[in-house]
Amino acid sequence: MKKDIYKKIAKDVINTEIVSLNKLKNSLDINFQKVVEKILNCKKGKVILSGVGKSGIIAKKISSTLASVGTPSFFVDASSCSHGDLGQISSNDILILVSNSGESTELKNIIQFASRNKNITLIGVVSKKNSLLYRASDIKILIPEVKEAGPGGIVPTSSTIVQLAIGDAIAIATMKQKKFGQKDFKKFHPSGSLGSKLKSVEDLMLTGKKIPFISESSNMRNALKTISQKKLGVLVVRNNKKRTTGIITDGQIRRKSEKKGDLQQLKVKDVMTKNPISINADVLAAQALSLMNSKRITFLCVHRKKQKNKTIGVLHIHNILENNIQ
Repeated sequence: MKKDIYKKIAKDVINTEIVSLNKLKNSLDINFQKVVEKILNCKKGKVILSGVGKSGIIAKKISSTLASVGTPSFFVDASSCSHGDLGQISSNDILILVSNSGESTELKNIIQFASRNKNITLIGVVSKKNSLLYRASDIKILIPEVKEAGPGGIVPTSSTIVQLAIGDAIAIATMKQKKFGQKDFKKFHPSGSLGSKLKSVEDLMLTGKKIPFISESSNMRNALKTISQKKLGVLVVRNNKKRTTGIITDGQIRRKSEKKGDLQQLKVKDVMTKNPISINADVLAAQALSLMNSKRITFLCVHRKKQKNKTIGVLHIHNILENNIQ
């Protein structure tokens, strides 16, 4: 019975927050566009966020999101600004203050500092139209007054969800306008599960002398020696123009020798499999793994652009598994 009560509470909270987000969606006006354009045109200054309490936590998250999608940004603690940290804010900066009431005592010194410097753009994200922050802001994002979830509406819930959503909307709008893509995003996320998901074939492939090349005119005695030295269980076969024409795997050699006996005097081109599967270096490693699984192979040649017969690297399934690609 209690489990059903908890589930009902959860649904009530979520429904209350959904109503709040719908109110936010319907309240967007030209000021949202002005904020995005101001950030996009900020070439000399910095994008700084600040707030107090739960709003401060949201401001810090918005700053982090902006930084991760190509807009350099940092968070400054509102309380510390009254004790010297105002020095982090300078001319040409964009200062975004997040506050539900817009009247927090800790914000007053920041607002006064920004108001005295005409070259600082103050953007207020606030729900009270008669507040100090709203009146002082150069660009005003008036978020709707919403009902907080829970008894008495005393816990910041819906209000912080709305603040977070408007911050995410600003970050994604600037990201799209900058054409900040997957490759750019990957630069800022080299580690963790997200970093693994964004790794490309080029990040993992073997190059240079590690590629097990062999000439198609070579005999199988050399091929057997090379495949043992490279320890990949495969050889990439090229013609005299350095174009890839086939591959030879150790499994293929075993099957062929069972049928024909000693292969050492045969030419590589008589044993190889023609037209090997090759993948573009820009493709995600996860897609390469999917291709290997669908074709039931453990090795791919790697090319760039449309030059499929020019192998610039090789990718073994071990390279993928070692990097926790799924």
